[in-house]
Amino acid sequence: MPYNRRAMDWKHWYEAGLDHIWLPYAQMKTMRPPLAVARTQGCRIALADGRELIDGIASWWTACHGYNHPHIRQAVDRQLAAMPHVMFGGLVHQQAMTLAQRLAALLPGDLDRVFFSESGSVAVEIAMKMALQYWINRGERGRTRFIAFKGGYHGDTTGAMAVTDPDGGMHDIFRGLLPEHVIADLPTDAASADALELVLARHAESIAGLIVEPLVQGAGGMRFHDAATLKRLREIADRCGALLVFDEIFTGFGRTGTMFACEQAEVLPDIITLSKALSGGTLPLAATVARRHVFEAFWSDDPAKALMHGPTYMGNALACAAANASLDLFEREPRLRQVAAIGSQMAQELAACRGLPGVRDVRVMGATGVVEMERIGDLAALRARFVEEGVFVRPFGRIIYLTPPFTIEAHELSRLTAAIVKLVRQGAGQET
Repeated sequence: MPYNRRAMDWKHWYEAGLDHIWLPYAQMKTMRPPLAVARTQGCRIALADGRELIDGIASWWTACHGYNHPHIRQAVDRQLAAMPHVMFGGLVHQQAMTLAQRLAALLPGDLDRVFFSESGSVAVEIAMKMALQYWINRGERGRTRFIAFKGGYHGDTTGAMAVTDPDGGMHDIFRGLLPEHVIADLPTDAASADALELVLARHAESIAGLIVEPLVQGAGGMRFHDAATLKRLREIADRCGALLVFDEIFTGFGRTGTMFACEQAEVLPDIITLSKALSGGTLPLAATVARRHVFEAFWSDDPAKALMHGPTYMGNALACAAANASLDLFEREPRLRQVAAIGSQMAQELAACRGLPGVRDVRVMGATGVVEMERIGDLAALRARFVEEGVFVRPFGRIIYLTPPFTIEAHELSRLTAAIVKLVRQGAGQET
């Protein structure tokens, strides 16, 4: 088919759809037009207008194996032919049961009860609901609040927003309208740990749980902390009797260098949330996984002590098939070695940004590389300049970051890092 005819075809659906679509995190009146995508393959995004971009974001950190991996695609095709979906109320199926067993085997300790949902935000909501009802079922109705941390981000649904740092920008407009929880500094050193102890002294009897993104606070600014911080949180939670929730929606499945971030800290949370890379970037799926003592608080002859929650597409067979295939790839292919190689290459190549005007910090953990600027004046303009360089990089706030697929080739990664270094040297959005 001639190229011009293809162009006319995509422009028709694109222009007609723009009058009806509502896009995320965008002021629809003033935003730059979004890019129309025709197909994906490996680490590449093919645009409808014929351009091709190397993807440095892995579609919000989900496509850990790259796009269109044949093993995942074939697994979904087989499952589609057998059964695309069946309600999870009173019915189960092999894909979900197998996936739950495999996750329980992969996760540390007795994190072995898996509750499925469709998105990371909902997984967080479920974790919070579990923690609250855990105390209700034990006869303690006064534990109604959570301790969350500055720089943290846990999602865009109401409960998740309430434990997200309100000073992060996205949810500030809802200040005063959400349930009030305690937002504290992460205990990254002795002084901040002492400060958190004082917070707990004031609120201990009302705290149901602490929630944190382990090792990397993602959408709140790609902020890193160490394993010692997580050990302090475990000790603090134990002292006040609260549950510790690890939000591993971003960090899970290899992103920080181990399968789960909690492994590096040797800290066992009471509840963990998983999503994003869980299905290899193919279909919506999330999981909230609880330890045995949490589950046992719901195990009762009393129907009122059951967890009354049930997403419509919970345990979707297609998504679970994709997730099982993704776990196959982690077993068969050297994903964690690839993560280590990506981290080493990014550390070497992004180091050129250190000392450049406007650069506050350069940091790398696992397959996450960050150049933090003093400021970025025009995010939309900077994003467009990356596209001109043939890469898809999506800065936010004052952060330019890379979270590429783990299967990215070294020369592809160099294209991404070179684009960042070039644009940082040129001012990287410092213009207003």
